Amino acid sequence: MATEMEALEKNFTWELVPLPIGKSTVGCRWVFTIKHKADGSIERYKARLVAKGYTQSYGVDYQETFAPVAKLNTVRVLLSLAANQDWPLLQFDVKNAFFTWGFNKRSIYGSPSGYTKVLKYSYGVQA
Repeated sequence: MATEMEALEKNFTWELVPLPIGKSTVGCRWVFTIKHKADGSIERYKARLVAKGYTQSYGVDYQETFAPVAKLNTVRVLLSLAANQDWPLLQFDVKNAFFTWGFNKRSIYGSPSGYTKVLKYSYGVQA
């Protein structure tokens, strides 16, 4: 979770602003997943910050939806091309993905719960 928050802050994903009068926030929550190796042992723990879709209104908070997933036929064509052309294939895991285009309207999201950055330690609190 700390890695995800660091990446979000490093990429300037949001800024804290006061809530405009008459506006409501889109909620968000953490989704936790345990990734396993082929033998069943735990490889790593994964955390994602996602918007609560049921709190969004079409035309206000979003205009369209899509899933950035490649079709299986496309993957097969690319693999066969690589095999026929003798191209090297590399596999990698993307830890964070951010969209880079600018938004023309402001979306207001609530702060992620379950994560607090300690600025000063008080008596009895361990680092």
